[in-house]
Amino acid sequence: MSFPKIMGILNVTPDSFSDGGQFDSAASACSQAEALIASGADSIDIGGESTRPFAEPVSEKQELSRVIPAIRAIRAIRANHSTPISIDTTKAEVARQALESGANIINDISALRNDPAMLNLVQCCDVPIIIMHMQGCPGNMQVKPQYDNLITEILAFFEERLAWLDLNGIQRERITLDPGIGFGKSLDHNLSILKHIEEFKSLGCPLLLGHSRKRFIEDITGLPVEERDLPTAVVSALSYSAKVDIVRVHNVAATHQALQMAKAIQAAI
Repeated sequence: MSFPKIMGILNVTPDSFSDGGQFDSAASACSQAEALIASGADSIDIGGESTRPFAEPVSEKQELSRVIPAIRAIRAIRANHSTPISIDTTKAEVARQALESGANIINDISALRNDPAMLNLVQCCDVPIIIMHMQGCPGNMQVKPQYDNLITEILAFFEERLAWLDLNGIQRERITLDPGIGFGKSLDHNLSILKHIEEFKSLGCPLLLGHSRKRFIEDITGLPVEERDLPTAVVSALSYSAKVDIVRVHNVAATHQALQMAKAIQAAI
């Protein structure tokens, strides 16, 4: 069994919950991308709009001003490097310009529901897409999220999205699913997703897990955001046996080490 791929998070925002303001210049973003790749990242996910709970949306112009210089700077250094860049956005124009600047993947937390133009873009551009489950939107998603049957409802959501994408000519081979840890989920919801994560593999698509440094870790451990890399790595290691395909994390080095240990244990006689 191969490792899950590691997607390194690169937020070029002033207000992300974990590292807001640290990499919001092209130079600092480029330096961080280099560090993530050196630590073992298989891809880099660049976002220019915070999607933390209760975050305010930003304009298309503002988002473009953050992500495009960062992508261009990274590609200027790594023009011949194969490390894919994912653009984390719900806006079609941001995704389009990001792809033109060197991005390779579209990561849309709205599952192509926010911007009607996103469908036309993914029809025209033959790139992988990541679609996520979210109850509500970042501004209200953590206001008493409720489900009758969490796993069944997320599966039904993905089945609807996959059928709609198929109807519109988007091959399932291009699609990765993200169950949306922390996006309209309580602590118990997040833990249930992690416990039953392998059930989402039944849909026949690669599976991404985005759990890094999130609030549910503080709910369990009491740790502040800057001290959550160890429990994040524990979850990453547990995802190995659940056949998760991609883990999206801030600390790539710790994740790589955790996955090395998980692989060694699984390979033991």
